Parts: sequence; C-alpha cells; structure tokens
Amino acid sequence: MGRILFVYTSCDKTLTGAQTGWYLPEAAHPYYILAPHHTVDFASPNGPNPPIDESSVKMFTDDESTRFLQDAVVQAKFTAAKKLADVDSSAYDAIFYVGGHGPVIDLATDPVNINLANQFWRAGKITSAVCHGPAALVGVTGSTGESIFNGKAATGFSNFEEEQVGKVKDVPFLLEDRIKALGAKYEKAGEPWGVKVIVDGKLITGQNPASAKGVGEAIHSALA
Repeated sequence: MGRILFVYTSCDKTLTGAQTGWYLPEAAHPYYILAPHHTVDFASPNGPNPPIDESSVKMFTDDESTRFLQDAVVQAKFTAAKKLADVDSSAYDAIFYVGGHGPVIDLATDPVNINLANQFWRAGKITSAVCHGPAALVGVTGSTGESIFNGKAATGFSNFEEEQVGKVKDVPFLLEDRIKALGAKYEKAGEPWGVKVIVDGKLITGQNPASAKGVGEAIHSALA
C-alpha cells in the first residue's frame, strides 16, 4: 500500500474566457483503480474544492464518473484538499496530475508546483499525469537540470486532438509540441482518442481521457 497525491488545477477559465477546470474521468477512473489499495490525497494550488470542467460532467456519465461526483469520501477529500505549498513530498510515494485544460495555464508555470514535482522526481518517486496533466511537468528537471522529458518516451494530449476540440487558442502552448521540444520521444495512439499509456522508468503518462484508467493501473503496478 502506497500514498499517492492527486494534483488538480485551480484554473477555471481558459485564455479565451471559456469555463475549464479538472476533467472528471481523468480523476475518477484512476481513483477507483488506486483507492482500494492505496491512500489517496488531493491537492491544488489554491487548496480545497478545485473547479471541475463542467463540460466533462455532461460528457461522461459512466459508472465511475457518476460515482465520483456522489462519493462522500471523495467529497471529503476535496474539502480537505491541501494547497500545494503545504504538501510534504516525503509523505508520498507517487504524484499524479489530473488533466483538463487548466494545468496548461496554471500548473505549467507555477513555481510551487514545479518545486514540488522536482522533489518527487529527484527522489526517484513515481511522477505521473494524464491528458493535459503532463503540462504540469514541463518545468520539472532532474538534479543536473535536464528536463524530466529529455530522452524519455512520453505522451499527452495530441495536437490533432486539441484541434478537434477547438481549443488551440484556449491554451498558452500545445502540449505535444512542448514536450517534443523538451526532448521527449513523443508517442500517441494509432487513432485520435485511442488509449495510450507510456511507462518510462518513474515517468508515467497517458494521452487522453480514454487513457486515464490505464495510467491508474500503471501507477498501481509500479507501487506494487
């Protein structure tokens, strides 16, 4: 049994002013893989009750997503969510970044987040993210200053998928482009919206909402 920190965005508006936040299935699906076996805590830059992407609530009505919204234990975790500045990385075995467009806007450049993720990575702990979540890691470096992505196989929301959802202008950078520029060996599913999960050492990434469950399974396997 391990202890895992789920990190959520605190951003509720994109660059165009559209509503955003964390993406429902990207939290719900890995949570129900991990919570039966591990302790899961929540955190965000601003602490309790980070904003949810309202479109994801409408779009995803599967059992896990619906349950997550109604789960009393989950709601208590949101109420008790820590501010990132108050997190002690030594208390955790893994960090996981939930997606949504928000992380590209706040977590990518948040110095508190970058410092926290640096602590996990440099301590050799599991550092993981799904969809837009890897944006939270673009400022993270190893002990010699190289990007977490340099020379690593990794994935994240693809340029084509961003174009398909019409959100290119809503974010400050395209995730696929950025992690490639940081030296990643970027990989994606054979078809848009297909499942793609990549484990390269302690770095675990998933491409899109469909990949969230697989990221949870990969974290569980890594902790086992």
